[in-house]
Amino acid sequence: MTVFNKRKFFYFLGASVVLFWLVMVGLLIRKTQFQGNDQLPGIPAHAGNMDRSQHEWMEIYLKGKKVGFSEMRLSPLGQELLIEEKMELALNLMGQPSVMRMSTRAVLDKGYALKRFLMIIDSGVVRFRVSGKVDGDRILVETGEGEKARKHTISVDGPLTIGAGITGFFNGRKIKVGETFRFTMFDPSVLSHRDVAVKVADKTVISLSGKEYSAFRLETKAWGQSLVFWLNEDGVLLKEEGFMGLTLVRSDKAHAPFDVDGSAGADLYDAAAVSVKRTLDRARDITYLKLNVAGLRDTGFDLTVLNENRQKLKGNVLEITQEIIPRRVAWKKGSITETTPDLKAFLSPEINIQSDDGALLKKVREIAGDEEDKRSVAQKLMAWVYENVEKRPVVSVPDALTVLETKVGDCNEHAVLLTALLRAAGIPARECVGIVYSDNRFFYHAWTEAWLGRWISMDATLNQMPVDATHIKLVHGGLDRQAGLMALMGKLKLEIVDYKHD
Repeated sequence: MTVFNKRKFFYFLGASVVLFWLVMVGLLIRKTQFQGNDQLPGIPAHAGNMDRSQHEWMEIYLKGKKVGFSEMRLSPLGQELLIEEKMELALNLMGQPSVMRMSTRAVLDKGYALKRFLMIIDSGVVRFRVSGKVDGDRILVETGEGEKARKHTISVDGPLTIGAGITGFFNGRKIKVGETFRFTMFDPSVLSHRDVAVKVADKTVISLSGKEYSAFRLETKAWGQSLVFWLNEDGVLLKEEGFMGLTLVRSDKAHAPFDVDGSAGADLYDAAAVSVKRTLDRARDITYLKLNVAGLRDTGFDLTVLNENRQKLKGNVLEITQEIIPRRVAWKKGSITETTPDLKAFLSPEINIQSDDGALLKKVREIAGDEEDKRSVAQKLMAWVYENVEKRPVVSVPDALTVLETKVGDCNEHAVLLTALLRAAGIPARECVGIVYSDNRFFYHAWTEAWLGRWISMDATLNQMPVDATHIKLVHGGLDRQAGLMALMGKLKLEIVDYKHD
């Protein structure tokens, strides 16, 4: 068993929790104005400067510390509306200051239904670009840029909007207590949509910067988490509160961009972690773990995965037993899809798992050579990712081709690259996201499973195959499924009952 420095282990933890945190308010971040190819076709570069545009600034706080700001401009564009957003966050990720910027331009119709969008995530290490166009009952999506751009299709049912579209919908609208408004909200960062009901719950008085305002209190739930908004009588957003201590407060250009200090704020990893009272000795060597679990019920979270393969859930008791790897796994090319069609999806490329790309296929040949034993191939691919990808937090959408090029990332990048390499090698594979134990806490983490006659867990950030029993899988699949984890954040509670080593 490889020994790891505890501090370094922290950097293996998944920065996807930051993306999920941002999804809760539907805000998208950027640093500079769009330039060159960063334009939606047919939209002037400075459309946001048109007459009658709405211009709003917000200050962003995490547990009372200012960590960023946002700017949103809503402008008429003929018979359509243009939304431009920019926001910048200075975050503290396990003691390491990190700046995250995302951006969006979106075109909506006069009913605030989404028509086109362009979003960019810039973490300073990698840049992720996604654009799309609503075409009837589908969204035509393009990820990446230039020669690396790839096209995808997402099925939808009915009109969509984005988070800023909901804010714009209420601006200037007269509302009354008891009304409920329903939307289907699309978030480009996870390429997923959810139905959202916003209820006007109360009318009250709130204090901002020493001034009192008469305000309507609106409540909603998105991705299993509660959000609260305060709008003035003209429908202008004054304040917003999300989970994990997130608060947005109305501001202006003279104040919003200044005095941001993410290094002094609460650590997002710590805020999302699940603490336990009992210490686990030699956690990386644990082969059996038994826990009492609370906070799962009545969240809408799908419990199916907690009762599959190495995990067994009975009532509130969860048991995890480390699996045994088959001695040798070999099959002829193509036979696995002929005999087990349910695994075809785990051999196919996805939006961020480009397993059919020439660069990934070439890398598999370099690593695996003529090896036919699938267990050995899987181990070689995992070892290569572990040894060649620098372990640093990267707050972005994980993308296998980008990771192969930059060779930088946390557990999300390790998991997505290993999953893509395994599929390119003809081994069914899937991403897993859950929690893993370290220092009396369970942190959100990502790893991989490969089909070697049965599902076998692999962690390229810890170089484990199979993973230790403190890895608790909560979901497997892409970002759209992983976003379901938000329903548990801040609610999941664990009590360690028993554990064993070999």
